[in-house]
Amino acid sequence: QVQFVESGGGLVQPGGSLTLSCAVSGLTTRDVHAIGWFRQAPGKERERVSCISSSPGSWYYGDFVKGRFNISRGTAKHTVYLQMNNLQPGDTAVYYCAATARSSCNNAFDNWSQGTQVTVSS
Repeated sequence: QVQFVESGGGLVQPGGSLTLSCAVSGLTTRDVHAIGWFRQAPGKERERVSCISSSPGSWYYGDFVKGRFNISRGTAKHTVYLQMNNLQPGDTAVYYCAATARSSCNNAFDNWSQGTQVTVSS
C-alpha cells in the first residue's frame, strides 16, 4: 500500500513563501519512480505544478510557475519538496502529491496524497 506524509500547507500573505514536503512509502520499486505536485482550486481544473522522476530527462514545471517554485529531492529517494516563493492569491488551492512506480512524469499517477491546503490572502 502506498502511503504519503505530506505537510507544509498553510496561510501566507501575498509575496510570502511556503515549502511543501511529500514522503512516499510503499512503492513497488525504490529506484524507479516519479513524484509530482498537482493543485486544484474550487471550480478549477486540476493543474500540474511540478514533477521529478528517476529519469533525469523527465520533469516539468507548470507554466504559471515562472521561476517562483522549485522542486527538489530529499535525502530519502522518495521524499520531495516544493519550495514556493512569491506566492499570489491565484496560487490558492489544495496541493496534492502523487507518485508512481514508473520512471516518467508523463505517466498516469495512480497514488495520491490527501492534499494540503495553501491559502494566499492578505
